[in-house]
Amino acid sequence: MSTRSKVFFTDLHTKMYGDGLPSKLKSLIRAAGIADLDLDGKFVAVKIHFGEHGNVAHLRPQFAKAVVDVVKELGGKPFLTDCNTMYPGSRKNALEHLYCAWENGFTPLSCGCSIIIADGLKGTDEALVPVKGGEYIKEAKIGRAIMDADVFISLNHFKGHEFASLGGAIKNTGMGCGSRAGKKEQHSSGTAIIDESLCRGCRKCLAHCANGGLKFDEGRGKMTVTSNCVGCGHCLGACNFDAIGFENDVANEMLSRRMAEYAKAVVDGRPQFHINLLLDISPNCDCHSENDVPILPNIGMLASKDMLAIDQASVDLCQKAEPMPGSQLYDAVHSEDFHEQGNPFNNVHPLSDWKSCFDQAEKIGLGSREYELINVFTAH
Repeated sequence: MSTRSKVFFTDLHTKMYGDGLPSKLKSLIRAAGIADLDLDGKFVAVKIHFGEHGNVAHLRPQFAKAVVDVVKELGGKPFLTDCNTMYPGSRKNALEHLYCAWENGFTPLSCGCSIIIADGLKGTDEALVPVKGGEYIKEAKIGRAIMDADVFISLNHFKGHEFASLGGAIKNTGMGCGSRAGKKEQHSSGTAIIDESLCRGCRKCLAHCANGGLKFDEGRGKMTVTSNCVGCGHCLGACNFDAIGFENDVANEMLSRRMAEYAKAVVDGRPQFHINLLLDISPNCDCHSENDVPILPNIGMLASKDMLAIDQASVDLCQKAEPMPGSQLYDAVHSEDFHEQGNPFNNVHPLSDWKSCFDQAEKIGLGSREYELINVFTAH
C-alpha cells in the first residue's frame, strides 16, 4: 500500500494593505515543515531557474528572498544555484549565467544570499553520483556545488515544456542540476557534432576527450569527430566558441525517464524540500528568450518534502483549470482538428511526455504519486 505524502497548498489571494505573496510563501513553507530539516549551520542549495534573457515568466526574485529569509531564520547558510545550459545562449558559462541572473533581478542584495553556478565556469565542475535503482543512468553528472551542500531545496516555476511536457520539481532538479555533460546525457545518446564555421582550431577540447573521439585535421585547421566518440559531452564545456553540439536525439519518453533518475541522484539520502509556484504558467520552458501568453490562470503555491507528490498535485490542480483565452492551449482546444490528450500540457505539446517521468520516479523510489493536499489559510 502506497504512502500518501503531504502537499501543502495556498492560493494567491492577499488582503488589501496586508502582506504580499512573499510573506504568504513564508507562511506556507513553515506550515509544510521546513523547520524539520535541521538547517542550523548547514549549507543549503536553493535550486532555481534564473530565466533566459528576454523571458519575463520566470519567478520573481522576491519569491527567492522569501525562501532565503526563512532558511536564514532557521540558522541555514543558503545560496541560490543553477547549472549551465547545454545549448548556446546567455547561460552556457558561469560568467554569462551570472550576468543573466543579475539582469533578471537575482542578486545578493535582492535575494539576501550568494549566487553560485554549481557546475563552474565552463560547466565541467561536476560530481559523479551513483543512481540507486537506476535503469538508464548508473552515474549522474551533477553540478559539484549542489552535491557539496548539506540540504537541497527546489524553488520551481511550474510551466509547460516542449519535450518534457511540463517543468516542476523533478525537471528543475533532474535536468537543472545536471552539468553540461549531464544535460547532454539526458537529451542525447548521439555523438558530438562540430560546426566547422565556428571551430577556431584551438584544440582545447582535445584535453577533455578521454576516448580518442576527437582528431585535429592539420590540413584544414579544424577539429573532427572520430568513430571512438562515446557521446560523453565533456567537450561541450571546453569550447569557448559554441562549435561543439549534440542533437536532442532521444525520444521524449527516454528523456523523461533519465530526468527522473538524475533527480534521484540529487536528493537521495539527504534532506530535501520542494516548492512549486503555479503562476504565469507559460507553454514553454523559461530557457526560451521569450514567453507566450500563460496557458492557465494563476492557481497557487505548493510545498512538500516529496518532489513527485508535489508535481502530481500540481498537474491535478492544472487539470481542473480552464484554458486562458488567447493562449496556445485555448487555440489548440478550439481548433477544428483538435484531439483531446487528457491534460493541458499535452494538449499544447501532443508529442511531449511527462507520465513516463512520473512512472519512473515512482518506480525508483523518488516519491509517491499518492498525496494529501492540505489547504493552508493564512491571514494576509
